[in-house]
Amino acid sequence: MRSHSKSNPKFEPFTVRFDERSIEDLRRRLDLTRWPDELPGAGWSYGIPLDTVREAVHYWSHEFDWRLMHEQLNAFEQFTVEIDGLSVHFVHARGRGANPQPLLLLHGWPSTYAELLDLIPYLTDPQARGGEAEESFDVVIPSIPGHGFSGIPAVPGFEDRQAASIMVKLMDALGYTRFCAHGYDLGASILGLLCLDYPERVIGYHTTSPGNPGPYLDPAIPLSEAEREHVRLGRQWYAEEGGYAHILGTRPQTMAYGLQDSPTALASFILEKWHLWTAPPGGDLFRHFDPQKLLTHVSIYWMTGTANASGRFYYEGRHTRWPGPGDISQVPLGVSLTRTQAHERPPIEYVRRMFPDIRSWEEIGSGGHFVAAERPEQVAGRILDFFRLLL
Repeated sequence: MRSHSKSNPKFEPFTVRFDERSIEDLRRRLDLTRWPDELPGAGWSYGIPLDTVREAVHYWSHEFDWRLMHEQLNAFEQFTVEIDGLSVHFVHARGRGANPQPLLLLHGWPSTYAELLDLIPYLTDPQARGGEAEESFDVVIPSIPGHGFSGIPAVPGFEDRQAASIMVKLMDALGYTRFCAHGYDLGASILGLLCLDYPERVIGYHTTSPGNPGPYLDPAIPLSEAEREHVRLGRQWYAEEGGYAHILGTRPQTMAYGLQDSPTALASFILEKWHLWTAPPGGDLFRHFDPQKLLTHVSIYWMTGTANASGRFYYEGRHTRWPGPGDISQVPLGVSLTRTQAHERPPIEYVRRMFPDIRSWEEIGSGGHFVAAERPEQVAGRILDFFRLLL
């Protein structure tokens, strides 16, 4: 699955390091937050509660450990490489087996590549955790362009299919002619389209977001009752919770001023999604997730100034050629369903419209949208189980 690249790309070693001046500027901004009012007993009805944001801001300003963050992010080899005029940042963790298979992992939104780092030890060295050495992977975790430490596309129209092309070129640059893949959310959208455009490159694809992107619903093939309910739930969710998506899909620049200038606004925007899309047991976000890791994601968005670029994918989605008539991929698919919101759990017949070769369809039974952050051992185990069927 590996060949010598013809382009001889130049890989630059990369180390995460935020300087003290930027950290002090952040703390100053947090301490000068101009707080809004809040109706008594509002809870989550109007958005993220004031007490939750105050707790996050206090932690970020006074307790967040920047040294620990740097250590955790720099625990694995990282590089940048220029592809199509963009600097692409990625982690490259080599497997310990005799013949590791390449595995591309793509993060979602509003998350970062850091969410997937906890999967690495399980995938690169499965033998250390009771698995087999020959099942190991060479793991590649990019920052999707417009996110984190990758470059920001400088022209209008950069969308999921172009991101998919860059991912293929990244794997080319690393010498991987065929590769395995796993992703969710935006990463699943990119990988799903990659499986349509470059099926010969993908050994198999595993996801926890099997309805993203959605298949073409051929009017000649009636929807099942379960499919009709899935479509209904999607519309209901968008009507009740999709305001952010409508703004980002129509006027992203207007929202960007607050997210770029106020770290409190950025934290509230991101942490609301982590709460609503996870529904943490007991309702306490900061006891369900390690606040250090939660604020690491927010810190990456803040320090790299990529809130606007990442959110712009919603706007650029109008340029994307989404699955249409005849768009079917024969790439083998593995699905692991979480206990996430109902609209993210399509029925198998819906997914089979685009991916007819479904090799596994299983319940994880726990976790939500950001399940890799909640259950890394379980997610890695499902990835290993799926590719064991193919390799």
